[in-house]
Amino acid sequence: MSKPAVSPARPLAALLLLLGLAFVQAQAEQVLVVGHAEITEAYDPAHAFNPTSGMINRVAYDTLVTFPDGDASSIEPLLATSWSISDDGLVYTFELRDDVYFTNGAPLSADDVVFSFNRLKHMRAQPSFLADPIASLEAVGERTVAITLVDERPSFLAELCNTAFSVVHAETVRANGGTDAADAAETDTAMRFLNQTSVGTGPYVLESWSPQDRTTLVRNPDYWGEQPFFDRVIVVNIPEAATQRVALVAGNIDLATDLTPDQVVALEGHDDIEIFLGPGRWTHFLLLNRDPDIGGPVSNPLVAQAVRYALDYEGYRELWAGSVTPGSNMWVGLAGAFGQDRAVERDLERARELMAEAGHADGFEITLHYPDLTWAGVGLSTNAQKLQADLAEIGITARLLPGEVQVALEGYRSGVQGFGYWFWGPDKLDPVDFLEFLPGGKVAGERARWTPDMVDEEILALIARAGVETDPEARLEIFAQLQDYAQRDSAFVPFNVPAIQTAYRADLQGYLWHPQWGLDVALLSRSQ
Repeated sequence: MSKPAVSPARPLAALLLLLGLAFVQAQAEQVLVVGHAEITEAYDPAHAFNPTSGMINRVAYDTLVTFPDGDASSIEPLLATSWSISDDGLVYTFELRDDVYFTNGAPLSADDVVFSFNRLKHMRAQPSFLADPIASLEAVGERTVAITLVDERPSFLAELCNTAFSVVHAETVRANGGTDAADAAETDTAMRFLNQTSVGTGPYVLESWSPQDRTTLVRNPDYWGEQPFFDRVIVVNIPEAATQRVALVAGNIDLATDLTPDQVVALEGHDDIEIFLGPGRWTHFLLLNRDPDIGGPVSNPLVAQAVRYALDYEGYRELWAGSVTPGSNMWVGLAGAFGQDRAVERDLERARELMAEAGHADGFEITLHYPDLTWAGVGLSTNAQKLQADLAEIGITARLLPGEVQVALEGYRSGVQGFGYWFWGPDKLDPVDFLEFLPGGKVAGERARWTPDMVDEEILALIARAGVETDPEARLEIFAQLQDYAQRDSAFVPFNVPAIQTAYRADLQGYLWHPQWGLDVALLSRSQ
């Protein structure tokens, strides 16, 4: 196992020396160095499902369709030149480009798409649920793919923009242990190979990855589209915002992705540094496990409601300049999402009444789990300490238990954390993403143990309608009702959506922030 070269305990001088060595390479080639708080456990598209892997796989692979570079306002062709949808809304037929080649020189074919999507579906890994709506795939011709869905799914094209649907070269993956068979979860062994190199059609190729240290991309000379400016991109894991700022000022990195408000203030006045502030995509929330054996007192919906009223939402907005209070776990940037004007407001008297009604008038003690990191400029420990203080006002004594990112992430995903603090960015830039936080959804069921048997049939029927309704006005009404319900009875307490705070060297051009993949390094260049 690789020894991490960058950690919270690593001396700053050693880190700057490491980054300085990276810049020596720039004498022979154009090198971009990104300082970033790494969160990923894989780059294999069928396993990768974290912010860092989304950024890397955005440029190492291509999807059939995509969003515009700067937003999610429309669906645009990428590997597909066109598509059609059957009258019943179940069959999507895509025509593929005829000028696309993989990094080994092999031409793109419909068989590669079928293999990639079936492998994703059958892997049963973190992103596999995105392929659950797919009933079957067929290569109708050399460059024609037909995808049949289980049910109508108005969000399907938006979901295909996720990098989980990256197209890999089937023959190469098979030669390195991959399979798209139904038993892929047990028999596929290609992840180690795909974690160290990419076999896609994107503008860059994954050259190497040292977990929690650095990821290196090199330009794909055979890319079918416009060649990117940089020959090499090095993404260095720098968990601390302060260290990112120092490295940026010193000129050892070109871009810092995870600054905090105080670090942004410290950069103001630097003529050679540009600052980007914009609405973020990460909803910070508390998870209250509904399994009494795991969640204990917080498994009681009355306690969850009390917690919802206990939080000082205005205080979190003051902590993180530019942030907003969400009205639900639906990302505030999606159509119909409850924003700050429809969010829960603090009411300590009501919270204490609910605690008493739940049988906890004298309060209780409980452990609050969370990952020990700064992500997108937000220090989770800062929020955890404030959460602790807020909850103490209604008698809940929260013992803070920060954990190493991968260890804490495993506890969260396996549903064994009774009380947790996490954040979420939408996997699907469509309101259906919110269904993951309702009974029947992955996050609700697997991580909070909030299951359909705990919910009235009326709500279950509404959830089912939300997934297939195509009429825009009807969709808005259904999701409004579900958000109202979540404010009353959810196993989650969303409390803040912080702003994005990024800084970069002033000679860097083309920076855009995107709500799906965050940063597209292929758009960046350097002024000459």
